[in-house]
Amino acid sequence: MNPLPMLVIIPAWNEEAVIGPVLAEITSAVRGLADVLVVSDGSTDATASIAREAGVVVLDLPLNLGVGGAMRAGYLYAARNGYEYAVQTDADGQHNPAEIPAMLECMRETGADVVIGARFAGKGDYAVRGPRQWAMNVLSLVLSRVCGTRLTDTTSGFKLTNRRAIHLFSQEYPAEYLGDTIEALVIAVRHGLAVRQLPVQMRQRAGGTPSHGFLKSARLLARAFLALGIALTRPRSSVRNREGGGE
Repeated sequence: MNPLPMLVIIPAWNEEAVIGPVLAEITSAVRGLADVLVVSDGSTDATASIAREAGVVVLDLPLNLGVGGAMRAGYLYAARNGYEYAVQTDADGQHNPAEIPAMLECMRETGADVVIGARFAGKGDYAVRGPRQWAMNVLSLVLSRVCGTRLTDTTSGFKLTNRRAIHLFSQEYPAEYLGDTIEALVIAVRHGLAVRQLPVQMRQRAGGTPSHGFLKSARLLARAFLALGIALTRPRSSVRNREGGGE
C-alpha cells in the first residue's frame, strides 16, 4: 500500500510553457497529502522532462490519446499502486490545488464516489457568456437529471474520485471527445456510484486563449449530446469491483 493515499493526476500535452509553475504550486499545496503524476500525452516538447525535473512521477505516452486516454492511464496507475483517492487537475493552471482538501471533506461528508469541482456554483467570479454559456446550461440540466443531483459544471476537468471510481475508471474511462467529462459521469452513475459537486474558485488558464464563438459553442453542444447519447446507449459492462464496497 502506498504511504500516501491520494494521487493528483495531471494530463498534459505540449504544456512546456506553463507546466513548471503549475507543478510548483501543486506540489507545494499537496505536500504530505498526495503524490503527483503527470501523464505526458504524446508531447513533442519538453513537458515530460520539465515534470521529471520537478520531482514528480511521469508517464510519457508515445502517442497522443487525448485527455480521456491519458486519464485512463493515470487511473490505472492509481489502481495498481493502491491509492484511495485520485484528483484530476488541468496542466494549464485553471484549477486551484488549495481546493483539494475541501473536495475531500465533501466526499467524506456526502459519501460521494465522484466530486466535481464546479466553476458555476456560487464561488469565485469565473464566468462564460453567450452561446457557450447556453450550451453548458443545457448540458447541466440534462446531466442533473441523469445523475440525480444538481450539477452546474458538467464539463469541469477538476474531479476527485475514491477507490471505487478509480477502479471503474481504470477499466472504463472513455477516450472519445468529452468522454472524460460527460460520458464518465454517466458511466459512474450507471455503475451505482454517487456524483456530487462542490463550488470551487477557478482561474483563467495560464497559457493559451480559449475560443467562445457561436460556431465553436454549437459544435460543443452537438458533440456533448453525441457523447451523452453514446454513454446512455452503451451496454452495461461486467466490470468487477475488486475493492469491495468502497470507503
